[in-house]
Amino acid sequence: MESMGDGLSVILSFLDNGFPDKGSDTCTYSVGLESVIRLSLSSELAYQLICFIQEMVQLPSQGQKGIEEPLDGMSHVGGYCHNALLYALTTCGIRHIDTAKRYGNEVMVGKAICESGVKREELWLTTKLWPGDYGYENAIQACLDSCKRLGVDYLDLYLMHWPDAQIPGKSAREARAETWQALEELNERGICRSIGVSNFLIHHLDQLKEDCNMVPHLNQVEYHPFQRPQELVDYCRRNNIVFEGYCPLAKGQALNHPVIQKIAKNYGKTPAQVCIRWSIQNGIVTIPKSTKEERIQENCEVFGFVLADEDVLALNALHDGRHISWDPSNIL
Repeated sequence: MESMGDGLSVILSFLDNGFPDKGSDTCTYSVGLESVIRLSLSSELAYQLICFIQEMVQLPSQGQKGIEEPLDGMSHVGGYCHNALLYALTTCGIRHIDTAKRYGNEVMVGKAICESGVKREELWLTTKLWPGDYGYENAIQACLDSCKRLGVDYLDLYLMHWPDAQIPGKSAREARAETWQALEELNERGICRSIGVSNFLIHHLDQLKEDCNMVPHLNQVEYHPFQRPQELVDYCRRNNIVFEGYCPLAKGQALNHPVIQKIAKNYGKTPAQVCIRWSIQNGIVTIPKSTKEERIQENCEVFGFVLADEDVLALNALHDGRHISWDPSNIL
């Protein structure tokens, strides 16, 4: 998700940094990574990477129930591009598709999946519940409708799209809790294998913990050099919630910043690649956007270099709190 506008996200999400020391109590937030890898990479490469990570952080041999999100993908928002999605699936080997009812393209996404020839079990498919469908019965029906439009029997991840919730006679907190309880049921029924939220802040997550039974598996939040909500990142990690960052290029604003351009020149990389790599090295599951094949390929080429610590710190220092997308801070 890059914005609340129409569009499709096909995820580039690779968490190759920030693993805690072997045996550390903090390693629990990486649980489920094995299944992520199996969905994302060839079987031989996946096996080698799984063995390495299990040795480093002592992950269980099977991913625990919850978020098991693929590591590799691409994203484009602001208009659906059928050819770009097919290119991502068939040429780049991307296996994570993130869309939403709000984007209005679930039927087209389902068509692209069929045309690609990729088996359903090889995909990680995420869609989102729009606030207009909040409420217990509405949420369940909306999920089933999304599955029908996508042509699938289940979702790998279903997200509440936004914390604002308006149900007559109920507070936003009560409406979120009622809706989340519907997602809990969908999870128990196996229709949604993982459930999560988007744009939720700490107080929204605290309320869900108090009011409901399950903690979200994932929180998808705006994250780029100008908006680095470290307190929220730390909270999610403490509570075993995967933090996924969208809008890593700040809708293009980051690409023209002199600090980012200088670092990119030093590494022989593009400003976009530097921003994505910086986010990954901060331990963030990262989803850039593109509707162009050459940009999709560019966004995938961020694993052959590592930013020096001083460059990561220089990019961290660009944080000024600005929101490029919607700001949820005033939602109670």
